[in-house]
Amino acid sequence: MARRFFASPRLIAFAVLVLLLLTVGRPVLHLVSTAWHDADERQVAPPGTVDDASRLNRTRVAEIVDVDRERAEEQLAELLDRARRDGLGVSIAGARHSMGGHSIHPDGITINMLPFDAMELDAARGLLRVGSGALWSDVIPFLDAAGWSVAVMQSNKSFTVGGSLSVNCHGWQYGRPPIASTVESFRLMKADGAVVRCSRTENPELFSLALGGYGLFGIILEVDLRVVPNRPYRLTTDVVPATEALATYHERVGGAAGTAMVYARMNVDPDHFLDDVILSVLVEEDGPVEGLPPLSEQGLVGLRRTIFRGSAESDYGKKLRWTAETQLSSPGGETVFSRNQLLNEPVEVYANRSADSTDILHEYFVPEASIAGFIDGLRRIIPEEGGNLLNVTVRHIEEDTDTFLRYADRPMLSLVMLFHQERTDAGEAAMEKLTRRLIDAALAAGGRHYLPYRLHATPEQFHRAYPMAREFFRRKREHDPDGLFRNQFHTKYGGADVGSQED
Repeated sequence: MARRFFASPRLIAFAVLVLLLLTVGRPVLHLVSTAWHDADERQVAPPGTVDDASRLNRTRVAEIVDVDRERAEEQLAELLDRARRDGLGVSIAGARHSMGGHSIHPDGITINMLPFDAMELDAARGLLRVGSGALWSDVIPFLDAAGWSVAVMQSNKSFTVGGSLSVNCHGWQYGRPPIASTVESFRLMKADGAVVRCSRTENPELFSLALGGYGLFGIILEVDLRVVPNRPYRLTTDVVPATEALATYHERVGGAAGTAMVYARMNVDPDHFLDDVILSVLVEEDGPVEGLPPLSEQGLVGLRRTIFRGSAESDYGKKLRWTAETQLSSPGGETVFSRNQLLNEPVEVYANRSADSTDILHEYFVPEASIAGFIDGLRRIIPEEGGNLLNVTVRHIEEDTDTFLRYADRPMLSLVMLFHQERTDAGEAAMEKLTRRLIDAALAAGGRHYLPYRLHATPEQFHRAYPMAREFFRRKREHDPDGLFRNQFHTKYGGADVGSQED
């Protein structure tokens, strides 16, 4: 006769506990450990020195000058005159989110533009007049209160208007060229202290050179930016194999009238490296603007930060992050957002706070026809070089017809990558080697690299990517014959014979 075994309630409870621990115990322990160790160990640069977002460029400077908002033009003209007399270089800084010393010159004068942040909206013309030192984090609520929004900006609000114009940023706004396309005009203080207005019809050469000019042609003062109405957007997401991503993108975007924002995020889990894609499409909703919710801070900041930082030094953390992202169709479970709410997130949510490591951005622009081959190259090169890739987003950019040193000379797909690296000589050498291989891959695909980041490209690579650069620097010498405006980007790539040899 068969015997029956009956589990006691205690045994059942124990079995359930074991099952729960097996299914949720590891994720919970991983996240708790990440949060516990996530202390802010960053140090403020000592007096007389400046750094940038890389935390790899601490440099001694002669002077740091805060702009006086009330007498800025007089103050800056006097400063430029003094710098010329004393033979000092001048660099222009805002939030310092570039990573290659673009706002720094050794033993020079650093101008802090942050106080120069006045704003005025001309709603009848859809124009915002804004000081170049204003942060997008101030611009967004200012516009939101009047029912308007930024037309083109980065995906985070932590940057200044002037910095965004100097690097000619782009974002995930669909069907748009870079931010220069939204500039109606700006006022520029030249090296001789004179102030001129620049637009497509007034001083057009300086207009094209200063936008995307990395602060080498003068100090951008006020800017007139075209703005757009704040609208509700509905989010849809698809998780697809990378091989199907382009077809899905064209299906979703081509079939959706009113597409406003689009971006894709790729899987960085080493077991499925760049094999899968989350495609997010935001389409403008019908309905009254008056019904939009008030602007607020993004939700679940602590949890989202912990999940992200938990992927920095852990393959398991990368897998967990992908699982979390693919299980949540949208932040906070919502499907409709205001445009301003989508733009209202600071980089601090994900920032590396460790004393021993840093996170470094790369960006590569590739024609759509070459994207599959370029991604195949990434799958091979990054693991071979031991690159610790935290994030890849893919965006579409229309052709830039405004700036001289342009990266989008035709419609491009951009791949924005975030790498984790040690703050050591060995970590820097490894990143330099990886970067140069990735630049070669982009060049082979008919693309180029973005210039606000680490200056790891050789001069030869830089000039292959930007064949107009020699003329760009020749015109810089023409407009600034004393070489007053300087930074580390100019030092590496801007010499008269730089680019004729490898460094």
